[in-house]
Amino acid sequence: MFSRVLIPLGAAVLTYAQSVTPIVDIGYAIHQASLLKSTNTYYNFSNIRFAAPPVGELRFQGPVDPPGNRSAGIQDGTYGPICPQIYPNWVSTGLSTTNDSSVEIHTSDDNESEDCLFLDVVVPEKIFESRNFGSGSPVMVWIYGGGYVAGDKLTGFNPVGLLDRSKQSVIYVAMNYRLGAFGFLAGPSLQTNGTANVGLLDQRFALQWVQKYIHLFGGDPNRVTVFGESAGGGSIMHQITAYGGRNGRSPFQQAISMSPGFYPLPGNYAPEVSLQQFLKAANVSTVQEARQLSSAALIQANSEVVSLAPYGSFIFGPSVDGDLIPAMPGKLLLQGSFDHKGLTFANPAIANDSAFAAAIKSWLPTASEAIVSYLATTLYPPIFDGSQDYTTMLSRVALAIGEMEIACNAGFLAQAFSGLGSRAYLFSVPPGRHGTDTPYAFYTSGPFPGVENGTLAMILQDYFTQFAVTGDPNIPGITPNFPLYGKESTVLNMNSTFISPLPDPAANPRCSWWQEALFV
Repeated sequence: MFSRVLIPLGAAVLTYAQSVTPIVDIGYAIHQASLLKSTNTYYNFSNIRFAAPPVGELRFQGPVDPPGNRSAGIQDGTYGPICPQIYPNWVSTGLSTTNDSSVEIHTSDDNESEDCLFLDVVVPEKIFESRNFGSGSPVMVWIYGGGYVAGDKLTGFNPVGLLDRSKQSVIYVAMNYRLGAFGFLAGPSLQTNGTANVGLLDQRFALQWVQKYIHLFGGDPNRVTVFGESAGGGSIMHQITAYGGRNGRSPFQQAISMSPGFYPLPGNYAPEVSLQQFLKAANVSTVQEARQLSSAALIQANSEVVSLAPYGSFIFGPSVDGDLIPAMPGKLLLQGSFDHKGLTFANPAIANDSAFAAAIKSWLPTASEAIVSYLATTLYPPIFDGSQDYTTMLSRVALAIGEMEIACNAGFLAQAFSGLGSRAYLFSVPPGRHGTDTPYAFYTSGPFPGVENGTLAMILQDYFTQFAVTGDPNIPGITPNFPLYGKESTVLNMNSTFISPLPDPAANPRCSWWQEALFV
């Protein structure tokens, strides 16, 4: 069971052609919507380019403004590739072992391209029709997960059900961001001739696009809620703590961070090793040489490195760079430096204490032997008599990696914002594994993949959309009360048969140890 956190944070021409969907002029391009229909009508402005193609000299650099493309005429959204991606080989092995269907296995796709920085805006008809009246409607921006190596804005995430539950009161936005080596190269060698964590910068650039342009679609840039799961939730955690809170306000006002996941990379060693592995696979010596290669060569190199990632790892992901990420997010939250699950990843082959210690060393390659010993004997001791939060070796491994990568992160967020009204929930619907609440968030109706309880899915959607609209997920008389996290560290346990408050399992000494980043 893993915790999710809801956090309250602190002149174009629009015309209609007869019998066609509306057109929006955003200045540098003109876009026409397609229709998404349920019992309601939604205008889908698909594949809007929000940044220049990150190719050639723009590879491994932060995003820049898109070029003007008005001469191309009205764009209908049919062009919009996804970013190059691949899952590690262990993911398919892990799913066959755990019977976990929460992760969608990615295979090669002809629609992959480095030119992938596009976003979608889905607007209820009634919001669009009233766009010139009032201050605008709230906006929900989705950031997908996928271990920072896979995923895209569209696959598996049709927002129609969520928008229906909102009574067509919110606008939905989703963006692509660069993945794997394309988005998360880091280390000293990279930073002498490039930018680290550009995948996170892509997300931030898209969020800044929302601030600048969403009013043209009827949205209010001052009522933006960002939400995401796993790597998406972890990305949100990094966006909240971006620049240590020193670089002005975040380009969103509220956040729903679902199972925020990322691998702790506090130093230069691991990112530099990954960078060198990528350069070696590409048969070059420097980042600048890599920029001169074909897309096919870089995609192949990325695939080689990611596919061979150790069990539980994805090789690439956010890392401390001294700028966007000045320190580990948990530590930044503990310091106040921000703007005011694990079974899927548990290796079943770990069967004894020496293998457990070796796994810890692989997770934290720069940790001293004393730290490895402390984790293996004190924080997660080999005691299976019921006195610990595990009774088997597999559940011990799952707890350790789950708290390190995901569960404690959610606790850090909830605790940091408890004074501002944060709320957190546990999604304990069987099998209760990482990511199982995502299909519930995008539930439409009737039989739905990954959803066993449609009523619970609609309650979750009610919480999310009500939070986006009002800053409070509670709807009097409709859904069970969602408590504040508060000093008692109370979360809402969402089960197949009941919804009730519960003390946060992440409010424990182990998570306190992880937050202090003593393993650096």
